[in-house]
Amino acid sequence: MRIPHSKPFLPPADDYKAKVDEIWQNGWLTNHGPMLRQFETEVAEYLNLSGVSFLSSGTMALQCALRTLERGGEIIVTPYSYVATAGAVFWEGFTPVFADIDPVSLALDPEKAAEKITSKTRAILATHVYGIPADVEGLESLGAVVSTHATKVFHTANGGFTVCKKEEDRRQIDLYRNFGHDGPNRFASPGINGKNSEFHAALGLTLLPFANELINRRREQWEHYRDLLFGHSEFRILEIPAKTEHNGAYFPVLGLSAQRANRVIGVLEEAGVEARRYFNPSLNKVPYLKGGACPVSEAAAESVFCLPLYHGLTGADREFIADIVLKNL
Repeated sequence: MRIPHSKPFLPPADDYKAKVDEIWQNGWLTNHGPMLRQFETEVAEYLNLSGVSFLSSGTMALQCALRTLERGGEIIVTPYSYVATAGAVFWEGFTPVFADIDPVSLALDPEKAAEKITSKTRAILATHVYGIPADVEGLESLGAVVSTHATKVFHTANGGFTVCKKEEDRRQIDLYRNFGHDGPNRFASPGINGKNSEFHAALGLTLLPFANELINRRREQWEHYRDLLFGHSEFRILEIPAKTEHNGAYFPVLGLSAQRANRVIGVLEEAGVEARRYFNPSLNKVPYLKGGACPVSEAAAESVFCLPLYHGLTGADREFIADIVLKNL
């Protein structure tokens, strides 16, 4: 039996089918239908936030958020993330400027970011690595961008949110995601098709009641891995900062040489266990992004790997995986 790296949690099929029946009765599939509007409202209530807009992907949400900034100039960005992060910056016509990461948290280092600020800086874009919030205190921003891709703890198969602090930013993003429409045959701004469908909203609505359970389950699994692997001198486990709530999204193994990490990944693969490089490559090494040196990120990208972690992963599975890791360092 193969153990995948991740596997999306699905709600009871009957719950989703009931939502699909509503969609059939409404005959409304996209263009901000009642299911999507309800989903945005319930997500805002769950997060105790306002200004929530549901888009077709986390990348599209990020692109629309970037569009609210003054055009051109530079965005300071972490090199330790998936390519969509810096890729969206580049796609929207900004120059990504990479600042290195903190060697402990692997999140954007605030001191390194501060060194990169110039008169051309439009924003600082930090990724919350492995489900642990980055240190963004003292930084003002538009708000937040969240992916709800199927690999996330909470998902809508595909999708993403923006959460805006200002209502005018929310309104602008809603124009961007719908071709700039502000009424029948009226176009108030440039726009694109960033809308999401009633079916994706329906999946989100049926999963939202499970959100706390999903997070708690991930944390329990994360802690079990920690207990199985804690204290081994050959590698280290990501530290959870004090007064921080993490969601257990990933369990990375850190501190091995690239050669030893590759060996462990290979042995796991032979045993039917999928371990993944999150994140590789370091984005400053992507040719079209043309970043400078970020030695901490580059070293992490060549050595860090994440163990399988998903809702249905059993304790026996985790023990099997941890045993392979410990025997092959």
